[in-house]
Amino acid sequence: MRAVITVIGHDAVGIIAGVSDTLSKHNVNILEISQSVLTEFFAMIMLADLSNSDCPLAVLSEELEGKGAGMGVKILLMHEDIFHAMHRI
Repeated sequence: MRAVITVIGHDAVGIIAGVSDTLSKHNVNILEISQSVLTEFFAMIMLADLSNSDCPLAVLSEELEGKGAGMGVKILLMHEDIFHAMHRI
């Protein structure tokens, strides 16, 4: 199963490391990553493979949201199918 992870907030040291550390702890593989900093604003989108994860999607989503709150950013995780359905024209 694949998921899309978005991170938005004020730029700070360690955002990518914090997110990837949480994913690594649950054996989630990052397939693609794109990030941008516009002045002081940080935006990142990741495509991740959760096939070997030891954690249910909902639990991982909550953990990432908590991690984001601690770093001052908003982190959202959604199943790839939900992402596609939301962005269909």
